[in-house]
Order: sequence, then structure tokens, then C-alpha cells
Amino acid sequence: MKTSLHKWPEHALLVLVTQMAILVGMMVGSTTAMAAGDGKGYEIAARSDRSDRGFGDSRVQLQMILRNAAGQEATRTLWLNTLEIVDETVGDKSMIVFDTPADIEGTALLSHAKILDPDDQWLYLPALKRVKRISSVNKSGPFVGSEFAFEDFTGLELNKYDYQYLREEACGDRLCDVIERIPRYEHSGYTRQVAWVDQDVYQVRRVDFYDRRGELLKTLHLEDYRVYDGNYWRAHRLAMVNHRTGKSTDLIYQDYVFNSGLADRDFVKAALKRQR
Repeated sequence: MKTSLHKWPEHALLVLVTQMAILVGMMVGSTTAMAAGDGKGYEIAARSDRSDRGFGDSRVQLQMILRNAAGQEATRTLWLNTLEIVDETVGDKSMIVFDTPADIEGTALLSHAKILDPDDQWLYLPALKRVKRISSVNKSGPFVGSEFAFEDFTGLELNKYDYQYLREEACGDRLCDVIERIPRYEHSGYTRQVAWVDQDVYQVRRVDFYDRRGELLKTLHLEDYRVYDGNYWRAHRLAMVNHRTGKSTDLIYQDYVFNSGLADRDFVKAALKRQR
């Protein structure tokens, strides 16, 4: 049974797009500060993180499926465009555009990611026909009603964590290194995270999230990895389960397109109004 996501009031729409902007900033950022912890834990995390570099630009459509404890579902779709910035002292740039639900179709969000500082972000609301600058600081709240928190997407941010190597163990039909990562950044909703990184292609396969009381809160499984151009690995299904509420959220990605010709001119404020 599907629940409707339409007929949102304007204030709720502003909350939605603001939260999405925060998410995108965390998904595409990069950092240069050196993380602490043992050398082996950091080395494993760094090898995984650096396997993503050099893609240039990418475009992908994705679907978000929200599922409550009774199995009822709600769905949203959007596009994500990303421009990689070679200088690692500067974060990447991204643009997202909503396809559905219908009442936010054409809503566009532009993000210029920073390092540990808040991102520069702007949004375009078609109904108002204007661009508004938004500020993102709090990363620990729930993302647009899903089981993902904003900071759950900072796994790409290598030096936002201190690392500790824990053990080696099987993860499905693979062998994984298990590492603990302790958030270094402000406003984290977690005391720690435990990540399983496969020893074959160095991708994260599972993450356990522990809340501020030190209790297991959620588990994320990253599945359906595909390699592009022999270099760029992407998980096409992210499945997050909340152990406390019984709710879950899946992010389903379509095929990525790399080096599609995106440039700086596609990630400026004037481009927001051209996205419909």
C-alpha cells in the first residue's frame, strides 16, 4: 500500500528541500585534515575512499523508497549531478532536481561543498520563481522522513573520522576488514560507527550506527556494486534499517553516466532555473 506524498504545504516543502541540500553537501564533499587512530584502520578507510577519485563528473537518477513497520511504502525520485573538484582542499559541486512528487517537480538545489564548514547552498522553487540561499549546520537529524540521517552520507568524507582496526571476518561470500570510525565533526548523532570493507575491491559493504547512548541504532547494507570504466565503483542499492522503529529506507540508483560534459557553468545559481 502506497501513501501519498503530494499536497505538501509551502513550509513543509521548504523543510524538505533544505534537508535534501544538506544531504547533497555531505554526499559530495572532500577533506584534507589528517584523521587520528591506528595506522591500519586509517589505511583501509583511505584505500576505500581514494578508489572513488578521478571520475570527473557524473549524472544519475535515483529512487527513494520509505517503508514503515507495517510495510507501507512511499516513493520519491530525483536526479543527482556531480562535478568533481580536483583540488582536495575544495569540496565537489552538485545539483539535484526533483522529479516527484508532483508538487515539488522542478525544485532544484545547488551545493558547493566545503570541508568541515557548512556548505554554500541555494535552492530554486518553481512556484516562487526565485532562488534562495540556505544554510546547513545540523547533520544529525532525519533526512526527509527517511531512516537516513544527514551525516549517514559522510562516509565519503575520509578525514571526518578517527579510525581503529577491529578484526577480519566474513561478510557474505567475501572477506572484510572491520574498522571502527569515531566522528570528529560537530553535531554527530553517533558515538561510533562500525564498517565492513571488503578486501577484494575495497568497498564498504555494511555499516552499524551506534547512538549517543552507545546502543546499536541502525544498520546500512550497500549492495549491487558496479564498476564503471574499470575504475569507479558505485553501490546501486543502499538499504538502511532502523532497529528501534522497524522502519527502513532504500535508495535505488539507476546507471551512472560519467564525463557527460558537465562544467562549472552548470553549477552556478543561474543554472537553477534551467533545470525543469
